[in-house]
Amino acid sequence: MPSKTQKNIMSEKAILDANFLVAYFDRNDIWHTQAIKIKQKMEKENIEGIILDCVLIEVFSVLCRRFEKKEHSKLAEIIDIISKAIPEDKIVWAYPNITDYYRDILSIIKEYGGILNFHDALIALVAKNIEVKNIVSFDKDFDNIPWLKRINE
Repeated sequence: MPSKTQKNIMSEKAILDANFLVAYFDRNDIWHTQAIKIKQKMEKENIEGIILDCVLIEVFSVLCRRFEKKEHSKLAEIIDIISKAIPEDKIVWAYPNITDYYRDILSIIKEYGGILNFHDALIALVAKNIEVKNIVSFDKDFDNIPWLKRINE
């Protein structure tokens, strides 16, 4: 039987932010090497990545902007890779609950003086509600959220 410490390590979870996912999937991203190292560390330490629908939408939006005028085949390739790596049944769907979260999202935005935009406030709120204490992100703004620990190395 695993010890309490081992059990906690085995069940550790982290929300994956859009900038991490973009960097992981786009080999030309400035954070790509760092994202690969983080992913390897997560696998070694049995940290499960949680992917929210709002994050995935942002990932696809960023990639579309990067490749909209060139490299259409690369965009299609990355979309296929992401779709295989992140099946629909593994996505945590936050948007269906947006009406429940709406006022709290606005409160978070106001409380933190706009440091977090609407989507980032939604991510922070969902993390709190599903009791996930970690976020993998290169966005330092999450360091201001007391219930989240940012993993960036």
